[in-house]
Amino acid sequence: MGPMVVSLYLQCFRIMNARPLPSLFIGPRLIVILSMWAVTSSSIAQQTTGTISGYITDERSGEALIGATVYDLRSGKGTISNVYGFYSLTLPSDSVAIRFTFVGYQPAQLRTLLKGSVTHQVKLGPSLELREVEVVGRRTGDEVESTRMGTIELPMEKVRSLPVLLGERDVIKTLQLLPGVQSGSEGSSGLYVRGGGPDQNLILLDGVPVYNANHLFGFFSVFNTDAIRSATLTKGGFPAEYGGRLSSVIDLRMKEGNNQKLHGEGGIGLIASRITLEGPLRKESTSFMVSARRTYLDVLARPLIRASTDGNSTGGYYFYDLNTKVNHRFSDKSRLYLSGYFGRDRFYARDRYAWNSAGDTYEDRNETGLDWGNAIGALRWNYVFNPRLFSNTTLTYSNYRFRVINEQESIRTVNGTTTEEFWGITYRSGIEDWSMRTDFNYMPVPEHYIKFGGGAILHTFTPGVSRAVQEGDQASQDTTFGSAPTKAQEFFMYAQDEIALGGKVKVNAGLHGSGFLVNGTTYLSLQPRVSGRYLLNERSSVKLSYANMAQFLHLLTNAGIGLPTDLWVPPTDRVKPQFADQVAAGYTRSFSDTYMGTFEAYYKYMRNLIEYKDGATFLATGTDWQNNVAVGNGWSYGGEWLLEKKEGKTTGWIGYTLSWTQREFEELNEGRVFPYRYDRRHDVSVALTHHFNERVDVGLVWVYGTGSAVTLPLERYQTLGQQNDFFGTTEVDHIEERNNYRTPAYHRLDLGVNMHKKTRWGERTWSLGLYNAYSRQNPFYLYFSVDDAGRPRLTQISLFPIVPSATYNFTF
Repeated sequence: MGPMVVSLYLQCFRIMNARPLPSLFIGPRLIVILSMWAVTSSSIAQQTTGTISGYITDERSGEALIGATVYDLRSGKGTISNVYGFYSLTLPSDSVAIRFTFVGYQPAQLRTLLKGSVTHQVKLGPSLELREVEVVGRRTGDEVESTRMGTIELPMEKVRSLPVLLGERDVIKTLQLLPGVQSGSEGSSGLYVRGGGPDQNLILLDGVPVYNANHLFGFFSVFNTDAIRSATLTKGGFPAEYGGRLSSVIDLRMKEGNNQKLHGEGGIGLIASRITLEGPLRKESTSFMVSARRTYLDVLARPLIRASTDGNSTGGYYFYDLNTKVNHRFSDKSRLYLSGYFGRDRFYARDRYAWNSAGDTYEDRNETGLDWGNAIGALRWNYVFNPRLFSNTTLTYSNYRFRVINEQESIRTVNGTTTEEFWGITYRSGIEDWSMRTDFNYMPVPEHYIKFGGGAILHTFTPGVSRAVQEGDQASQDTTFGSAPTKAQEFFMYAQDEIALGGKVKVNAGLHGSGFLVNGTTYLSLQPRVSGRYLLNERSSVKLSYANMAQFLHLLTNAGIGLPTDLWVPPTDRVKPQFADQVAAGYTRSFSDTYMGTFEAYYKYMRNLIEYKDGATFLATGTDWQNNVAVGNGWSYGGEWLLEKKEGKTTGWIGYTLSWTQREFEELNEGRVFPYRYDRRHDVSVALTHHFNERVDVGLVWVYGTGSAVTLPLERYQTLGQQNDFFGTTEVDHIEERNNYRTPAYHRLDLGVNMHKKTRWGERTWSLGLYNAYSRQNPFYLYFSVDDAGRPRLTQISLFPIVPSATYNFTF
């Protein structure tokens, strides 16, 4: 053993003292050093201790159980399984009694003489009659004992049971019901977390960033719930493994595919249908999952449009999603996963008019279109170097594209001579990423859980390019203008250790280092992260955290409805990267095995935020985007309360948020501080489900939020001016301050009932719902109009009255 260890350290020494490498390769070089250290230290430690390791899965489907508890009854030491279901527990070489538990599953136990390394694969069976591949809860003690702050694991059965708009299950809409998370406008699936903007949320699907998560102009998200296995929201106390955004991480994991038997589920709703299939390609070792969803609004609307225009016009809108995944187990040490997502929205309108006059013929054709979508892919390889060192290497691709087209064609036949004219303009924007990262989990002893890793990303930004084409008998031209595509490289590495200091104190301390190379300029950032908890007793704890975050990407966002016209852009000499510091303190209390309460107070300060200048929009393609934005700072602070009931016939939560969010820009509002657009003082959410029996369950959602801040002119005056040699008066709106008016409060009640029935082929469920059950007219848009007497009045536009829905769901 000795010569091998010496040889490995000599190799590390040679690597460290090799000739200088470009900064992009510093991270991988240090990761090699750290992984070699972990391997050698594990070899030394195994001489006096033993390690039991393996995977914990659902015996019915083979799906990994995330966060399952592994506990030695004799020593009192324990650990939990990671996001791939892998666990490792090192104990002194002796007799052990290991207990494996997960809420809703029958516990398993292993008694053995632990000597050296033991590999033990655990399959847990359901303790209740659960629906396929569903997890119904989490151990209430986990939140008390964990160092994590601002982290919530969303139960997927709640996403399936709670009532939603038009019956379309939506994980993002359910996240909006949690404290500290706000939606944008009525029906929007946007997320505004602790005073941050939508660009400050790192949304990961199987580890791949999703740059636009909206369907139907923001009313639905791109995530098909049937394909999602788990969802975790982190809004504070960020671990060192995460970086690149300021406000939140939303980590969504797709199902891996049932490796025991063929399973399917789907649904037919008012606007969309979906189907999911999963099963083994080779039992126990290879499985697949494919899930698809599509709306049929265009199919329903097309005949109505044709009938109303005598067949001269057609149009429509639709979106689709396709999720795919294949995974293969080469051995107990090596597993490979390949996953992908493809989604697109498309709106189109076409018309054609033809007529004759005095023997001549005329024909005009027009087409307008708007489409956007994501394409992402991930190839992941899990490898267990030894029982204490687990690795995951990921190659990813992410592409987001947005396009607007407007084309006109004219054909004229006059006196036997035909002429054709064509004019068209196309606007494109988007972002494309290629990336690679490697993550290691090292578990030397139960008192230390070490994570380290790093990676690199190649970005290509296309922040708005227009192409104008004109063709005809008289003249032809083809012109491209706008911002040129920009390439950039991002790299990062991190290390963190969760340390148990006795029985009451546990600390997670780490460092995240990152860099960004663009246009010959390099930006570097070191971001310390620390969080800790102190156990007051077995049912309560207090927690503290600090996180420094850096974000190298900016999003140019237009105010208004959720159109996908936002532009992703890199930092420049004039627009620096964004930075944030967040501190938080909290108290967690488990009242019983059923109830859990948490309180967190936070303060967050953000630097180098951007907003469009007054009057500027994404359509200003004739100038550099940097000329259209202002740079400033922002801050947010407040408190969040959450009371959960996790077991029993009635489950759910009540959340409350009290917060203040402000912005300060030198070029906006005359340099004065103003409230953020989505600054809301009070937010209340109630989300409950009740199971009467196996056949019927109901869901209830009630939300309340004080009014958002909007900009309105409070005075109007007339000016005298000259136009075309004539003098006249013009009315001018006077705006004293930005976001100077509060809209009326928003509140809404949603109700739903699910009726289940077993069939010979599986189970069918009718889901009936009422969105906005008491038909509250919530504000969507405010403007000044004129009443019958000519007096100005403030007019409110509301989108949704009471909206019923019905969905037929099935499993087989």
